[in-house]
Amino acid sequence: MHPMLNTAIKAARRAGAIINRASLDLERLNVARKGPKDYVTEIDRAAEESIIDILRTAYPDHGILAEESGRHQAAGDQAGAEFQWVIDPLDGTTNFIHGFAHYAVSIALMHRGQAAHAVIYDPTRNEMFTASRGSGAFLNDRRVRVSTCVRYHDALLASHIPQSTALPANSPFVPLLAESAAARRTGSTVLDLAWVASGRLDGFCGVGLKPWDMAAGSLLVLEAGGLMADFQGEQGWMESGNVLAAPPKIFAQMMAHLHA
Repeated sequence: MHPMLNTAIKAARRAGAIINRASLDLERLNVARKGPKDYVTEIDRAAEESIIDILRTAYPDHGILAEESGRHQAAGDQAGAEFQWVIDPLDGTTNFIHGFAHYAVSIALMHRGQAAHAVIYDPTRNEMFTASRGSGAFLNDRRVRVSTCVRYHDALLASHIPQSTALPANSPFVPLLAESAAARRTGSTVLDLAWVASGRLDGFCGVGLKPWDMAAGSLLVLEAGGLMADFQGEQGWMESGNVLAAPPKIFAQMMAHLHA
């Protein structure tokens, strides 16, 4: 295993330990709002600080982009560092503060703008999803692949779509979601992508996502044999925040339903 991936795993486990300890006493959490239906806790910040501490100690010349604290330049203020860590310390904060055990830590290392290593850690289930470019995707050291589902009406999808419970009739997402077996909004995009990579979900559709929502999960999906693209079928999803992810045969059908 690559030493940079090992470092990310160490950081994810430390953050996971902080999250697990806090989950035992949720009534003591201090919760603040970042925006409508967008929460942050001191646990998000503590987990992020623990990750940054490990990464910064091991690789002081790497840049960092973190959800809560933003962009950190590399040591010596080197703008545009060759390597950049992209961190979501607790994806699924709303789930976490309600005791709904579906959330995860996400860490990706970008090399010249491309994901090179990825870790998504589910501390509740102690599941560690990892990937390195060109080396496959793994769950707790076991190789994983995207699902073998080929019929769209059998596909279980996940989504992160605004107002997904009350879409207008003319929304392009109506046929996309309605024609599948079922669509779920789990509250954790990073776990949705990890579950697409491991075959638990047959596809994912997301709107308005941030880089830390997608960076690690995208590498997992691609290394597990899946496809990812924006709604035009191009590779601009990191910039637009709009993405489809699925096994190849389901991906083609998702794209067709989106543009029906």
